[in-house]
Amino acid sequence: MNAFATDQLPVVVIGAGPVGLAAAARLVERGIEPLVLEAGPSAGTAVREWAHVRLFSPWSEITDPAAEKLLAPSGWTRPDGSAYPTGGDWAEQYLQPLADLLDDKVRYEVTVVGVARAGRDRIVDSGRDEQPFTVHVATADGREERISARAVIDASGTWSTPGPMGADGLPALGEKSAAGRISYRVPDLGDPAVRARYAGRRTAVVGSGASAFTALALLADLAADEPGTHAVWILRRGITGSTFGGGEADQLPARGALGLRAKAAVEAGHAGTVTGFRTQAVERDGDRLVLVDEEGRRLDPVDEVIVLTGLRPDLTFLSEIRLGLDDRLQAPTALAPLIDPNVHSCGTVYPHGVHELSHPEQGIYLAGMKSYGRAPTFLALTGYEQVRSITAAIAGDREAAERVELTLPETGVCGGAGLFDEPDAAQNGESGGCCAAPAALHTGIGAPAPSGGC
Repeated sequence: MNAFATDQLPVVVIGAGPVGLAAAARLVERGIEPLVLEAGPSAGTAVREWAHVRLFSPWSEITDPAAEKLLAPSGWTRPDGSAYPTGGDWAEQYLQPLADLLDDKVRYEVTVVGVARAGRDRIVDSGRDEQPFTVHVATADGREERISARAVIDASGTWSTPGPMGADGLPALGEKSAAGRISYRVPDLGDPAVRARYAGRRTAVVGSGASAFTALALLADLAADEPGTHAVWILRRGITGSTFGGGEADQLPARGALGLRAKAAVEAGHAGTVTGFRTQAVERDGDRLVLVDEEGRRLDPVDEVIVLTGLRPDLTFLSEIRLGLDDRLQAPTALAPLIDPNVHSCGTVYPHGVHELSHPEQGIYLAGMKSYGRAPTFLALTGYEQVRSITAAIAGDREAAERVELTLPETGVCGGAGLFDEPDAAQNGESGGCCAAPAALHTGIGAPAPSGGC
């Protein structure tokens, strides 16, 4: 296929979440045909799964400018910029109207199962860059299709692949067989069935990020109403001055308040803490579970476990594409040093675009949460800047692609990854690369923030 014919093909965007739909809006703005493929039945399917959780950022920081321009003629009005929406609000009041406006440029219940170069597996060099992409999909009714594309923007996120309980990154022994007692999401205690699952029971919460804060705060509220309800917070590290976040010093007030609620839950006795516990096994004790760590330490039995140890990208359907990924974070090689939690326990992530997001395979981009691999602290505004730059590059506007058009907000607190086994050193400010202005914690895709990071 010649270059002109390839340019007439759509740009396939994987995922109708905030960043995927922003990419589509940017493509429309530049006169390029997008085709958004969404595995779920509606826009923001992943966001709707945490509909009950409130974002840390206000409306003013979670809508994309190009999307707003596209929506304006339809009579859409952005909600109060100072208000903090829930995931459900974000999906219903912004994402779905945007997807509806894009109309047939968005296809639902279409799962991408593979991406490749037409007629070329990942080994073949000859004529590779001249070939369009083929996107292999499976539809809800069992059909298979191949869609040709001039470029591919993978904004499918990381929500579908939560981290396991095992401290080595793999499921703990017995974790899979105990799946009926384990959840990997912040519970919606407004749902009577979910509430009954945790009411009057002892629940282990594994994780150290804002998702864990949220779960602890919710379980503490439940404990006030339901006698016998108790949480056990399982931390792989010790408790330091930054364990509960920035508190009143956090310039993201909603995030600071969340950490203070988690702290209050511990101080009120609604949640106990177990530190330095890296889970190796899950054992049965009748109908209850016993967690065992690497040193053989066994905890008292619990009825339920909530695992909130972060998220990771699904790269399986990109196996025939030549990606350049960091071997630790699974993020684009040039981006990884900017977001590496081993170095940056917090810090402003430099606004970045096509340069940091490019791969050896030309024309393929990971954007949004997917681009961060296993790193936390993603910001919706960062994703919008990513796709602005990417779509400019696809359009051939290199000047716009390389220009930075975003100033990130500062949060004014430090905290997060720190040292692995030395809480005292971390508390004394020796946690490696901490700085004065961390990027806002994951106020965009998936507001229940992954564990770790700021």
